[in-house]
Amino acid sequence: MLDQLLARAVQLGSLPRLTRVQHEPLARQAAVLRYLLGRAQGTAWGQRYGYAASLSAKDFGQRVPVSTYEQLYPEIEKVLHGQPDVLWPGPAPRWQARSSGTTNARSKYLPVTSEALHHNHYRAGRDMLALSTRLYPAQRLLQGKTLSLGGSLETSPFGGAAQAGDVSALVMQSLPGWAQTLRTPPLPLALLEEWEDKIERIARHVLRQDVRVLAGVPTWMLVLLRRVLALAGAADLREVWPRLSLFLHGAVAFGPYRGLFEQLVPGGQLHYLEIYNASEGYFALQDEPGSPDLLLLLDHGIYYEFLPAEQYDSPDPRPVPLEDVTIGPSYALVISTNAGLWRYLVGDTVRFTSLRPYRVRITGRTKHFLNAFGEEVVVENAEAAIAAAAHATGCAVRDFTAAPVYFEAGPGTSRGGHEWAVELSGPPPPDAARFGQLLDEELRRLNSDYDAKRHRDLALAPPRVHFVPAGTFESWLRGRGRLGGQRKVPRLANSRQVLEEVLSLMPAGASGSGLQQ
Repeated sequence: MLDQLLARAVQLGSLPRLTRVQHEPLARQAAVLRYLLGRAQGTAWGQRYGYAASLSAKDFGQRVPVSTYEQLYPEIEKVLHGQPDVLWPGPAPRWQARSSGTTNARSKYLPVTSEALHHNHYRAGRDMLALSTRLYPAQRLLQGKTLSLGGSLETSPFGGAAQAGDVSALVMQSLPGWAQTLRTPPLPLALLEEWEDKIERIARHVLRQDVRVLAGVPTWMLVLLRRVLALAGAADLREVWPRLSLFLHGAVAFGPYRGLFEQLVPGGQLHYLEIYNASEGYFALQDEPGSPDLLLLLDHGIYYEFLPAEQYDSPDPRPVPLEDVTIGPSYALVISTNAGLWRYLVGDTVRFTSLRPYRVRITGRTKHFLNAFGEEVVVENAEAAIAAAAHATGCAVRDFTAAPVYFEAGPGTSRGGHEWAVELSGPPPPDAARFGQLLDEELRRLNSDYDAKRHRDLALAPPRVHFVPAGTFESWLRGRGRLGGQRKVPRLANSRQVLEEVLSLMPAGASGSGLQQ
């Protein structure tokens, strides 16, 4: 009875707001911009650019530069060192989100204000909870536990009393008491830093819990769940948790992982909903189970702009506001937030699939794509092609990365190509070369630029696919201090550094089975 009352209370607080987001999107965004500009007008940044609640969106766009993390870092660094009233009013926040980045090992740190926690992360979390209980009332989700797997916390390297860590750890640490009662494991286990010990201790703890919801990054959730199965001597997670019903997943595209989770919970008994959050904010969520599209959250302390793909490398980028986006093209996400990030280029790319309401799909990263030869393969293409090849060959992909082969000489020709390192959950398919062929065919179907470059093998050679041993990507992450949390291997890069580091971990004499020449 208490769980039903709580579900009803959460729904009453969230569902009307989500209805307004769907039916009044531009009004919601205009209100967010007024709030942000009014709150920040007395900060050093706000005074520099003449902030006021009455400032129009057009004037805001003309006055304030678009900034990458590196460009905004001089101001961010002041906040991290404790200086008040720099980007957001008041004392420097006591929380700092740490991200390992994507293409190198250097961590980046972002201030997380109280407003960002409460009006963005917690508000969106409550919205997801409300949607889940509305969509699956028979499962009585709140009567059991949500198994959430996140990162760890540390004292800020910038001094002072601030704590730094993965945004998942910051959120878990600061949850209100009623929300803490819904989750497992307890904080002392959830925030452990050493990853192998953390997995083992959490697995043993949750064995006897009534887990009904999973929440986390698919990559690391799989590691934990397999350990749970091993400890329980079970073949199916429903033998351990009979009422397990829902997986809230994010951080990486789920396509390549779906088959693995269906092995753990067969028979369609586990439902899946995607969330789109990052260190910079909680941006979107899947509100319709039958659709992969994500509802953009427009009333959660973030003002959005969208940079067209042709301007990714422009010295004078000019994002468009929400009302000017169109269905189809990829846009880089530009955000202004209640954590003091102003016209900040997140690095993610999305494309709109609906304008009534505004729904998106994540297409990749501005720096995570293969475009060494004009092929413009984005992460969305790679994820879909890998998933199709795995499904057709009866295998399950755990992780992968790809990079260009910049030169391949042959009789009368010179061409490049793509090289892939793929880790499977199980043995390679009987016909390993077929995997590469299917990967190539699906990429050609999905991406006309890639297809044109592959025409008659003139500009691009067929892909080379290496099946690397189990644990290779985990070893790569461990060697760079990135193991655990929301940290992951870059999917695509125009540099060969990550790929070559991964391939160097293969045992001496091991062949790249599945290599397609």
